[in-house]
Amino acid sequence: MSSLTSLDALAAKPERVASGSRLAVRRFLRNRLAVVGLGVVVFFVLFCFVGPLLYSTDQTHTLLQQVNRSPSGAHWLGTDAVGHDELGRLMYGGKVSLIVGLSAGVLATVIGTLWGAAAGYAGGWIDAVMMRVVDAGIAIPALFILLVVSAITTPDLTGLVVILGLISWLVPSRLVRAETLTLKNRDFVLTLRAIGGGHTRAITRHILPNSVSTIIVAATFQIADAILLVAYVSYLGLGVQPPSTDWGGMLSTGMTAAYSGHWWLIVPPGLAIILVVWAFNAIGDGLRDAFDVRGRA
Repeated sequence: MSSLTSLDALAAKPERVASGSRLAVRRFLRNRLAVVGLGVVVFFVLFCFVGPLLYSTDQTHTLLQQVNRSPSGAHWLGTDAVGHDELGRLMYGGKVSLIVGLSAGVLATVIGTLWGAAAGYAGGWIDAVMMRVVDAGIAIPALFILLVVSAITTPDLTGLVVILGLISWLVPSRLVRAETLTLKNRDFVLTLRAIGGGHTRAITRHILPNSVSTIIVAATFQIADAILLVAYVSYLGLGVQPPSTDWGGMLSTGMTAAYSGHWWLIVPPGLAIILVVWAFNAIGDGLRDAFDVRGRA
């Protein structure tokens, strides 16, 4: 047991955990696009979660006396077809989009991480079967699955997160599997197995901790993809149902009014989707470069 404990301690604090993590932070901060992306994400998180506390609006009742008003001092981004303040609606819809996107991205990454680590570590026919499942899933477009599921049932927020997580874990699983195939042949894993360490211990104490960089980068891309998928299905009217909304739903609702010149109903949510998705992708690129040991001096 003492040998296993000392081996775990040795693998849990490699040189890159201390000095390597600080170097990764410095490399990330030197990436201007990644830093801007991080700033955009922080802005929208504050905008959507703190903004409603400072800018209170009624997003539940129909207010026919103020329908489709253009931007003014009373309503900074105008109002929509039922009188809702568009700025408040943008905050409310953004909160839903971010919650669903973040939750679904994390869920997909967790599932993909466990699946990929198990497949890569097991190897042989087990790995072959598990990865054929992944290949079959990737061959089916995620948007198609979402449309089919949404046509069968009307998911709530929790259901939407679960559905997105269950169809988005495939790519992270391949990334983690590739990392596992490399790590399982490293000396510290082989030594653990030689002195009697179990498979679960090898995966949880050695392989997954040393795959953190890959997992974090995969999570950022999954969050961006989840936000975009939510916008897709909501734009088609199959996502979050009224009175709730998200940015995709706002785009769908505003398209008909846009032909009447009510641009404020589509430009703000459209820009919000573009900026947030770009920001998470920029953060993912920055993290990937920061953790890339081949690019370090």
